Amino acid sequence: MEQINDGYIEVDGSLKFCDRSGQIIREELPPQSKNQGWIHQAQLRPEERIYGLGERASSLNLRAAKDEQQQSKIYRIWNYDAAGMYPPGSDPMYLCIPVYLGLHSVGSYLIFYENSFDANFTFAETATADFTGGSLRYYFTSGSPRQLLERYTELTGRAPLPPRWALGYHQSKWGYRTESAVREEARAFQHQKLPLSAIHLDIDCQVGYRAFTIDPERFPKLASFTQELAVLGVQFIAILNPGIKYSRHSNLFLEGQILDGFCKLPNGKLVVAPVWPGWCVFPDFTNPKVRSWWSRQYAYLLDVGVAGFWHDMNEPAAFITSGDRSLPKVTQHFMEGRGGDHREAHNIYGLLQAEAGYESLRQYRPEKRPFIVSRAGWAGLQRYAWTWTGDIESSWSALRQTISTIVGLGLSGIPYSGPDIGGFQGNPSAELYLRWFQMASFFTFYRTHSSNNVEHRTPWTYGEPYLSIIRSFMELRYRLLPYFYTLSWEAAQKGYPPVRPLFWAGSDDTTLWDVEDAFLLGDALLVCPIVEEGGKSRQVILPPGRWYSFWDDTVFEGGQQVSLSAPLESIPVLVKAGSILPMEENKQLTLHLYPPTQGKSFTQLYSDAGDGYGASRLDKFHLLRLANGLEFTWEEQGDYPFPYTSVQIHLHGLKLQQAWVDDAEVTCQGQQLKCDRFLKIRLQAE
Repeated sequence: MEQINDGYIEVDGSLKFCDRSGQIIREELPPQSKNQGWIHQAQLRPEERIYGLGERASSLNLRAAKDEQQQSKIYRIWNYDAAGMYPPGSDPMYLCIPVYLGLHSVGSYLIFYENSFDANFTFAETATADFTGGSLRYYFTSGSPRQLLERYTELTGRAPLPPRWALGYHQSKWGYRTESAVREEARAFQHQKLPLSAIHLDIDCQVGYRAFTIDPERFPKLASFTQELAVLGVQFIAILNPGIKYSRHSNLFLEGQILDGFCKLPNGKLVVAPVWPGWCVFPDFTNPKVRSWWSRQYAYLLDVGVAGFWHDMNEPAAFITSGDRSLPKVTQHFMEGRGGDHREAHNIYGLLQAEAGYESLRQYRPEKRPFIVSRAGWAGLQRYAWTWTGDIESSWSALRQTISTIVGLGLSGIPYSGPDIGGFQGNPSAELYLRWFQMASFFTFYRTHSSNNVEHRTPWTYGEPYLSIIRSFMELRYRLLPYFYTLSWEAAQKGYPPVRPLFWAGSDDTTLWDVEDAFLLGDALLVCPIVEEGGKSRQVILPPGRWYSFWDDTVFEGGQQVSLSAPLESIPVLVKAGSILPMEENKQLTLHLYPPTQGKSFTQLYSDAGDGYGASRLDKFHLLRLANGLEFTWEEQGDYPFPYTSVQIHLHGLKLQQAWVDDAEVTCQGQQLKCDRFLKIRLQAE
């Protein structure tokens, strides 16, 4: 037996990882080689929970899910097109990543397998990773969930700061078809007094569903039209799929052939499969020359004002009625020059397409930050693209499922994701759409989208009172943009997902390990969606600490289960004591102070121009609880000018009596006071 740092390795290859006190964090069995792959196992403790594996339509704790025979569920690592609609429990999904987080009574750890081959994972008495090929190469780290995500994203890359507009509301549908329809939609948002940041166009805007096309007959003045939308604050997002029409009448096909850039079979013939344009060939994104060629295709659409791109069908997917809806596994790939086949290239196909797109936007529009949404990907996708949860059905169970899926993606290193609000396939009831919308208002990617064979879905589809309620949540989302933007900066700096499991607030609290119907947004907000039809209240287990109702400042002590009211107009949202929640409206910054029960708390606010790579600033706020009130200090850092015209302080949880700004007494208006920038405020309150 040989000791390694914080662990022991046996002569048979079994391995124990220990903490500094010698307690075992993970105990691995000897690796087993098989014909062309590996089986790797580790003992699981009875209480141990497992999270991650990328996008999953499963329970948050992957170990809890069972198959139809009540056996431990098998999770396949093979990016897969759910083909129009999937219900909760479907597997595999579009974006599979061989990384998982283990949590038990001794601590937590993360393991990432650097192997893109097809694999099955199961979590019973042992955690079993069964790879069909490749090498057994993996990374292990232990620590708190924060430390695990920080180290994992240090290895695989962190999400760059997105353009600020991307954190606003996006409207989409499969079926806009024409410039006039899109214009009408944008104007309808204005008429309804609803904020809108982007409109996404699906494949019906293209010529014969072909990549990098927008029909000039139906969008006759695209450059001026995108400018028209930009004046309204609306960005134009275009879709594209990787399949290229197999036709000598297609310039893309001819260019790709000359480049020898398409995937081939072992006999040298092109791989041809049916997708939206008909019979298609597929670029080999494992070849840097092909990625460079693909990158050049975005340029003219950027020139006419397309603001971002939506990569679909990039598992890659093909219209095959049975079996694997993708390319044959014998398909040959360049693999950066060493050669290989689709067994290894399949899972990284969408990742490498996203890389090509990202590098294109960086090259051809260097003054702007890229915006790409990709359906498929692998470890490191966060460096290039956001994602969404695909073609989920429209049901209450799907709404509930969405929480686990998005939290699991975050724990797999993917910080930006969201659902098609209301579900992709089906017609949600007014109540279901409203509850889905309320929940999605606190996810990073905030978009309504639906199939072309369902009723058109917008925030005003269901009339009143639903429209007014939805409007209030949309307006809240935009007021919260300083908070969302700071969480984005934090994700870029440290890799923390903005949407987090409740155990992020206290991983030693076992009652939080299985909560999958609520989530944290950053450290300050606890969001408790309504996931059942007719629900007007719900139970939630609170993390440690004191929590305030966002809506009326009711105080709840953590570490217990509480019942929260949820009328149709709202869902329960709580704010953690000690938080300084930044919100904006009409260029005024309001700092909502939620006093700590004792001692100090600290909050940062990140600001910049909202796009590009210029100056930035970081405002640091300290809140100190005193015997008769609070001391609030502000430290400014960075070259970007303060972006707000005024500052308002709003105190929660204590009755404000007097206030001094930099030792000068000021007048309070109820619980609020207006001020210019300051160094220190003292609040007398009880």
